[in-house]
Amino acid sequence: MGLSEDPELQPLLFGLFLCMYLVTVLGNLLIILTVNSDSHLHTPMYFFLSNLSLSDICSISTTVPKMLMNIQTHSSIISYVSCLTQMSLFTIFGCMDYMILTAMTYDRCPSNTEAQNPTSISQFYLMGLSEDPELQPLLFGLFLCMYLVTVLGNLLIILTVNSDSHLHTPMYFFLSNLSLSDICSISTTVPKMLTNIQTHSSIISYVSCLTQMSLFTIFGCMDYMILTAMAYDRYVAICHPLHYLVIMNPRLCGFLILVSFLFSLLESQLHILMILQITNFKDVEISSFFCDPSQLLNLSCTDILSNNIVQYVLGAFYGFFPFSGILFSYYKIVSSILRIPSSGGKYKAFSTCGSHLAVVCLFLGTGCGVYLGSTMSHSPRKGPVASVMYTVVTPMLNPFVYSLRNRDIKGALRRLHSRNA
Repeated sequence: MGLSEDPELQPLLFGLFLCMYLVTVLGNLLIILTVNSDSHLHTPMYFFLSNLSLSDICSISTTVPKMLMNIQTHSSIISYVSCLTQMSLFTIFGCMDYMILTAMTYDRCPSNTEAQNPTSISQFYLMGLSEDPELQPLLFGLFLCMYLVTVLGNLLIILTVNSDSHLHTPMYFFLSNLSLSDICSISTTVPKMLTNIQTHSSIISYVSCLTQMSLFTIFGCMDYMILTAMAYDRYVAICHPLHYLVIMNPRLCGFLILVSFLFSLLESQLHILMILQITNFKDVEISSFFCDPSQLLNLSCTDILSNNIVQYVLGAFYGFFPFSGILFSYYKIVSSILRIPSSGGKYKAFSTCGSHLAVVCLFLGTGCGVYLGSTMSHSPRKGPVASVMYTVVTPMLNPFVYSLRNRDIKGALRRLHSRNA
């Protein structure tokens, strides 16, 4: 229903809430960047404050953009799946606000005023992509443009899917969640790198490093899990078209996203536990522009055989099983397509999963290339450059792959443009 149905108040409400949203996002982003860039603020209190700001950004982003879109399009419709997604995200970040405020209260307790350093060091140095001063402005401009293109492109996908009723299907529900995960994933690494370039500093505190690693692991794993769910969706659509709407019902779609998030959260916490077991580091320089879990484990002075075993088990579980699911889905899809007699029917069937297959190849290809290259090459500079492919380039290209290769998305974008023209 919104706040008012009076047509004369709609422009006023749109401008008011747009300004409030921008002030909220920019203000909280300023707090996050300030805390991360100033070593004097690398304390538990400001660590909690920066996480509270991040949670506030995510919380307001689950409600206000949809309201602004409804005002702009003169529509108050929200699909069942979108409503469940919005409710779930708002509950998660609203609860996080409450929990972080509780942790901040405990931090302010007088009996805990003495800082307890959990490790022998308090900060790391991110090596970045280059130490050449002449290249820093070029790198700053390049990655700022890539970051803005990624965020705006994925936001456009989300708004297009939510505003067009023709796209309220399981496939585009997963796509909008993949775009949201890409935005969060790139936002955990690139802003810190841009801050380091701008401030001519490569320092990241121990707590900030663990936070960045945890968030990157969550959203990176979610990308992989959502791509697996999308492969299953395409399998059902092509191999069981008559039962598609019954099998891929809103409840199952929401359940798959929830399971993806919970599994990603579990992997993140296991990585955190492995890092917390390390009490001494042989070096403070991380050969990357962000806190990569594998890089941190390699800095341990002590025997990390148990950590390596856990890491291999996690890699096998989170890598092998989703990849096997994707392979099995496409094996069944190709088998079904080959049984179609007409070439036009084969092309139409395969075109429905062409964009997803391209994104899967891009995501897995860059990720495998980076880790295989890191094992074969010992150059400290090749690792960060290769990491750019799957941390920055892949999220940036996803919207282009889906918008250029997908007729439904292109049609929805044209309708959205004509509606706002």
